[in-house]
This record gives sequence, structure tokens and C-alpha cells, in this order.
Amino acid sequence: MTQPTAAPSIFDQDLPRTEANFAPLSPLGFIERTAEVYPDRLAIVHGSLRQTWGDTYARCRRLASALQRAGVGKNDTVAVMLPNTPPMVEAHFGVPMAGAVLNALNTRLDPETIAFMLDHGEAKVVIVDPEFSGTMARALTLRQSTRPLLLIDVQDELFTGGHGPVGSTTYEAFLAGGDPDFAWQMPGDEWDAICLNYTSGTTGNPKGVVYHHRGAAINAISNVLEWDMPKHSVYLWTLPMFHCNGWCFPWTVAARAGVNVCLRKVDAQAIFDAMRQHGVTHYCGAPIVHGLLVNAPAAMKAGVPAGVKAMVAGAAPPASMIEGMEQMGFDLTHVYGLTEVYGPATVCAKHEDWDALAIGDRARLNARQGVRYHLQRDVRVLDPETMSPVPQDGETMGEIMFKGNIAMKGYLKNPKATQEAFAGGWFHSGDLAVQYADGYFKIKDRSKDIIISGGENISSIEVEDVLYRHPDVLAAAVVARPDPRWGETPCAFVELKAGATTRPEDIVAHCKQHLAGFKVPRAVVFGELPKTSTGKIQKFELRKQAGSAAAIDV
Repeated sequence: MTQPTAAPSIFDQDLPRTEANFAPLSPLGFIERTAEVYPDRLAIVHGSLRQTWGDTYARCRRLASALQRAGVGKNDTVAVMLPNTPPMVEAHFGVPMAGAVLNALNTRLDPETIAFMLDHGEAKVVIVDPEFSGTMARALTLRQSTRPLLLIDVQDELFTGGHGPVGSTTYEAFLAGGDPDFAWQMPGDEWDAICLNYTSGTTGNPKGVVYHHRGAAINAISNVLEWDMPKHSVYLWTLPMFHCNGWCFPWTVAARAGVNVCLRKVDAQAIFDAMRQHGVTHYCGAPIVHGLLVNAPAAMKAGVPAGVKAMVAGAAPPASMIEGMEQMGFDLTHVYGLTEVYGPATVCAKHEDWDALAIGDRARLNARQGVRYHLQRDVRVLDPETMSPVPQDGETMGEIMFKGNIAMKGYLKNPKATQEAFAGGWFHSGDLAVQYADGYFKIKDRSKDIIISGGENISSIEVEDVLYRHPDVLAAAVVARPDPRWGETPCAFVELKAGATTRPEDIVAHCKQHLAGFKVPRAVVFGELPKTSTGKIQKFELRKQAGSAAAIDV
């Protein structure tokens, strides 16, 4: 039966959507406004460099102009392999100003994986820092695609050495060919892609997560709201900008006309020095970064300004970390998210009455993954079979699921994975959790066996595939092993073939030949693997053993 056509609403009649009353959301508008209002405010600090917002905006426009003159257009991919330096900040604006999509490559990955990403993402341009030129040179030889690449080398006064140039031009020479007054255009649709980020997931080949302009803008603003972030905040770049686009903070800092204090390498002395010298007010990082600061010598911490706000994700902050941060006068906020939801999309919002509790009770409350970000539509713990909410009893487990603006467009060239991720109208995180009466939730297990080490995801399947390549390995399984520094590290359980004389050190050496360093198992245990009657390896039994496994430094 044909449904009758609804009559036009009186609120739609003669009320058209036009450029005068509707504009797509995009974080590109943040730098435009800040450059107009605060052109002389400090935007970027790096070594001896002091760059204003007016200058930064002009350089971003030069980059966009130069890219377009080089043939880069709408939805073309521009890959960058950069540390937390000024060109990385500029790429977050200049690349999308050209209508292109920014692919920030994980600088810790091996050449094989980088080659896959360049091919899969169909990059047309690659901008490379000299520290990673060797990895990039190797990756270029491993590409399967014959698509030509424009290679651009960055030069940095704070880094000497490296493999040597891989490109035909330098970053500064490339920018010199662009127009500082380039008339870039806002996206015609806020659903347009702005970034491409790869996540390892649970398979060997990474999945390409596509962000849209709307989500990038909304999560950037949510960061402001969750932290009550004031104008002209001074933000220290300890979190890699390649990781979920720095949790959207390149755009957040621009929205607040703040200062980007760049940091090539995470080092406790360098962090404390930057805090003292530049008056840092905010920084983010994985637990390992905060632990590095808490455990630093007292003399190194002397004179650090009080009231620094720190954001932690990747693993729940233990009582010792919370206590150590408080002793330094830092304010710690625990957030949770995934690459697919632009980094943090929930926060363990603190309450005033928690301050009166003992440190153990505060740690227990702060260890929860919390509640939804301000501008995320909803986060629930649902039964993945029925898609119904689990009882908020702190005991019944379900899967954390997200719904709203802070969610990816989907996985690039992977419709099956995209459909599975959004089944039932929610994004399925794959993390199992319980929900409490106050609505806060806490992760209890990871359904996809992902190992989170230093804030980086490691696929157990990928490591297992490498182990099986060793000629003496009969069976292998990899699980997370608790680590006081990294949060978690891979622990390999290996069943050797009869008569094999391979040592644990040999297994580690084999893995080093095929995996990025942070993916290499830190512990190797030999023995028969526990299996079900059908031959399936019982990983839950191995997790029990992993905590007592002897570690091997790699």
C-alpha cells in the first residue's frame, strides 16, 4: 500500500537552505578565524622557531596552493611521514584546504606496512622527515603500484643525519611555489573526507579509517569542552600527531588560538624543560608518557608549573600514577576511544565529591572509561546479539558501541568490514565492558585480542603469522602481558617441533626481522599450548600465565 505523501511543514515552506544560513562544519574554519582575530599571537614553537598564527595560516595556504599546482585535487591522498614538527601542524590544514585527504603515517611502522598504505590509500604526494627517509626509501622499493609519487623532503635544524633525501624538492622550496593568499574553499559537504588513518585491527593488513570534516570539527570542539580549555592554551605535543590526527588536537589548538609546542621525541628532560620554558598548560599521552614523568628524578621536576592538565588513554591510570601526578600538581583526565571514533570519544568525567575519597577509591572510579563526549550522540554497552542495553549492574558484560557524529565514514575499500562495524545502527568497538548504575562503563576484555602497547594497537594475529614463519614453530599464540612501562606488551607462547633446539632469543630475533620494534614479543614461553577438543588454542588460559612469564628485553 502506497503511503500518502506528507504535506510540507510550515517550517519548511519558503524557508530555503542557502549559503547565507547554512555552512558545512569543518575545522578549517578554526585557523581562518584565529588568523583573522589573533594574527600576531604565537602559534608554533620549535627549537628557535617562533611562528605566529598569521604566518602559519599563510604557510598553510601556500601548501594548499602548491599542492593544487602540482595536480592534487579533491579527494586525492597526501601522505606524510613526520614527527611532531611544524610541517605536521601545517599539513592538518594545508592538505584539506587543497581539497585533498591527509594520510598521516605511523612513523614506527616497518617499510612493508608503509608500502601497503601508500598503495592502498593511492597517495599522490608524500612529505618525509629526514629521520624516516631510510624507512620511506625502502618502502618505495616495495610498492606494488606504479602510480607516480611526488616526494618532498623536510629539513629540520633539530635533526641531523638520516638516510638522505628521497624526493625531488624540499618542503620549503615547495611552499615557496605556493600563494600565501590562496583562495581555498571550504568543503562543499561536511561529509567529505578530511583524513585517512590506518589501524591494524586484528588482521595482517591495516584497515583505512576515513574521517569526515564534520567529525573532525565536532571532536575538536568536544576536546575544548571536556577540558574547559581556555583561549591561548599552551599545548605540548607529546602525543604523536599521526595517532588519530593527534586526537584532533591540531584543530583544537587552532580553535583556541593556542600554542603548539612541538617535540620531536618524547623525553622526560625535554618535556619538563618545555613546561618550564613555555608555560605548558595541556598535554596528552599514553600511560607510558605519564609514567615517565611521574618516575623522573625529583630534581628534573623542579620548577615545573602547577596546574598542568594531562589527558591519558590506552589503559586505566593506576593509583600510583594518579598519586604521582597529584604530587606534581598535575590534573589527570582519563579518556577512551579508538581510531574509528577520532581518538577519545568518552571521558571519565570527575565529580567534586571524589576528591574526598582515598586514593584507592579515586583510582577505581578514574579507571572507568566513563561517559560520552559532549558532542557524541550516544555510547552504550549493548548485548551484541540482541542490541539491547545490558543491565547497569557493573557485572553484566556487553560490547561498547558508539553512535553519532564522532564516528568514521567507514573503512576504505572494505565495504564488508564497514557494514559489520555499523551493524544495527551502532559502531561496534569490539571492547567488552560492564556499565554501572551511574552510566559510567569499564572495559573488562578485548573481544578482538588487540594488544595496546604504549598507546599503539598490535594485532596478535599479525605477530602469530610471523611466528609461524619460523621453521621450528609448530603452534603459536600471542596475548597481552601486563607491563609497568608500556601498559601491555606481546607475550608469545610457542610450541616447538620435535627435536628443535631453538631458544627464546632466536624467536625474538626472527620477529625483529619482520615486525616493527614495538610489535616484537617481550616474552617467549615454550611448551604445549592448551587447546579445546576441536584443537582451538585457549587464549584465556594463556592470559593467566602471561603475567608470570619471564621477560626478554628486546
